[in-house]
Amino acid sequence: MLARRRQLALVLTVVLAAGAACQARDHEPPRPGRPAPAAGPRGFTLVASGDVLPHRSIIDRARFDAGGTGYDFRPMLSGIRPVVSRADVALCHLETVHGENGGHTGHPVFTSPPEVAAALAATGYDGCSTASEHSLDDGADGIRRTLDALDRAGVRHAGSARTEQEARTVTVLRAGPAEVAHLAYTSDTDGLPMPSGQPWAVNLVDEAKIVEDARAARAAGADVVVVSMHWGTEWQDAPDERQSALARSLTAARSGDRPAIDLIVGTHAHVPQAYEKVNGTWVVHGMGDQVAGETTGPDGAPDPRGNQSTLGRFTFAPPARPGGRWEVTKAEFVPQFFDIDAGRVVNLNRALAQGADVRAVRDRIRDVTLGRGAAKDGLVMGD
Repeated sequence: MLARRRQLALVLTVVLAAGAACQARDHEPPRPGRPAPAAGPRGFTLVASGDVLPHRSIIDRARFDAGGTGYDFRPMLSGIRPVVSRADVALCHLETVHGENGGHTGHPVFTSPPEVAAALAATGYDGCSTASEHSLDDGADGIRRTLDALDRAGVRHAGSARTEQEARTVTVLRAGPAEVAHLAYTSDTDGLPMPSGQPWAVNLVDEAKIVEDARAARAAGADVVVVSMHWGTEWQDAPDERQSALARSLTAARSGDRPAIDLIVGTHAHVPQAYEKVNGTWVVHGMGDQVAGETTGPDGAPDPRGNQSTLGRFTFAPPARPGGRWEVTKAEFVPQFFDIDAGRVVNLNRALAQGADVRAVRDRIRDVTLGRGAAKDGLVMGD
């Protein structure tokens, strides 16, 4: 088995090598490699991916990739960069906070090197949700260091805040001709209390507050409202009852004659969960861990599902009439796998096309993703 894993890691490494600041409404130029704005009305593509969760082994790998000095997380993500960098707007989920002066730790209390932020930017991510169960692992200082690092890298963020004013400010990103509001919330903070005097430090899941925030973003001019939700039950392939209930109520909320929310993307469960159209709005119940070390399931044994994930890609078309809704005209998922031996995120369809023996894991992710009937609503597997 070990020899087979090493052989697979070698194949995938070859495949990868071959393929390989403020919260205001700033209209930054597109990242290199993205399509130039077209004349006249056009749509845009948005991609979103799962948890970036640097366990100790991930941190050690980044140090190795940096040649033993500092940390370099860019090679880990290089295999998915072609998909991310070509989107008009790309959203990640940073589950951990940054540590101080090299004091970096993995499970159960995570503090990651700030070089993670630079790698996310180099991969092509424009914004990242930062509300998670680990947002308070290093208190208010951890939040500050994390958001400072993302600011330096030019990656926008939503879900945690350094000041009350920042917590009240909606993150808006330019996506081609549209303005996309990004909101983010977590169902808990792993039992850790909010920092003293800072009840706004991390956005907690509260149905009324989410709808209020979405309506405020819409009223302020957002064309599309995307909500990142750190929710669900760990290691459960199917969404739990609270996820399903929240998905129904949030997608039913209105803002004038439009839905209050245009897309929900979920994280936290560590395993891929289904995509589903609920009340006419796409909901990704869970994307899985995009970057994580070897993880153990509820039975205490290593569970390879913890290294499986999807990247969602949604193509939005402009409204048919002024003030109308931007509609998703194409919904896709890209199956991914984090190869813990090679230390790389693998685009499974690309790897399969180049001869890697990954069909079984690709097909498992596909079956879970389509498990709630999303194919009939047009969800397809992309590469």
